[in-house]
Amino acid sequence: MTLQKIKTIRSLIIICIGIFTIGIILVFAVYSCGIQHIAIMADLESYEKSFDPELCDVLVEKINLFNDDCKPEVEILDCG
Repeated sequence: MTLQKIKTIRSLIIICIGIFTIGIILVFAVYSCGIQHIAIMADLESYEKSFDPELCDVLVEKINLFNDDCKPEVEILDCG
């Protein structure tokens, strides 16, 4: 009975480590530069259709954060 309990605990630890590792990989994949670039380009297309000043401000913030962390740099919008 004790050996079975140890195997169960060991299996639970391995499963938890696996889930944690997959979670970290997904977080890095979601916030990768390529995905951020695609999201910014999609937002730029939306902005070009609406010319919403609030959307422009949000886009400028996103672009600044992107340019700090990633290459290629995206040109900053002029919301004026």
